[in-house]
This record gives sequence, structure tokens and C-alpha cells, in this order.
Amino acid sequence: MDTLSYKTVSATKENSGKKWLVVDAEGQGLGRVSSRIAFLLRGKHKPNFTPHADCGDNVIVLNSEKITLSGNKMDSKEYIRHTGYPGGQRSTSVKNMLAEHPERVIEKAVKGMLPKNKLGSELFRNLKVVVGTEHGFDAQKPEKFDINSIK
Repeated sequence: MDTLSYKTVSATKENSGKKWLVVDAEGQGLGRVSSRIAFLLRGKHKPNFTPHADCGDNVIVLNSEKITLSGNKMDSKEYIRHTGYPGGQRSTSVKNMLAEHPERVIEKAVKGMLPKNKLGSELFRNLKVVVGTEHGFDAQKPEKFDINSIK
């Protein structure tokens, strides 16, 4: 045999067949739903997964304010940031974050599960988190996706 009868095909952003998926986070645990969303953003659920390319889907997360946390995390878990000035460390609890900006809780959890490089930044742009059940992405014809179907 002179040539190979098969070739390995690497998926690219153009030929990966990106779709728009709608995920409902109501009643889901924060860590579990975040890891499954990161799985979809990365494209690991597709047979043509390529680690160095953006071959994942665009994900819209609904009901971000209705996630659950186990144990005492609602009071004890804190998000820490720094203003850049001396003595500028600020912290806020999950309870306060859910009250003011519930979408940021899921965004921060998913961002921590993506690669820490340019690819991770590009994948994070494919995530849209909304409060409530109404989203403005009807023109993209998103498909409803059952997040519990991922193992």
C-alpha cells in the first residue's frame, strides 16, 4: 500500500459546526452546571474535538439566579478582588453577588474551568448568561439542551 487510506482531520473554528444551545440552570448546583457548561464551550461533547481550536458551541444560560450551593457556601464562600491600590483588597459573599449580579457567579465559575490562555478567553466569549427566562438570541435559533444528559 503506497498511501494511507485514512487521514486525521483537525477541526477548525470554520468547519466545527458551531451551534447555539440554551441551558436552564434552575435548581442545579453551581459547580456541576459550570463544569458541564465548560464541557460544551470547549467542544468535548463532539466527535471532532480538537484541543487547540475553538470547536465548542455557543451556550446561553437561563435562570442564573436560581442556582443552588451545598452546605454553608452561601454565607462562607467569598469572591476576592483587588483594586490595584495599596490596601485595596475587597471581598463579597456569594449571597451578595447573587442579589446584585447573579450572572457573574456562573461566569466566574465557568471561566475558572476554561484554559488560562488565549483560547480560554476566546471560548469564554461564547458564553451568554442571563437572569430569568428571556434572552435576546432568538435570531440565532438556539436549541434547548438538557444539561443533565452530560455524564
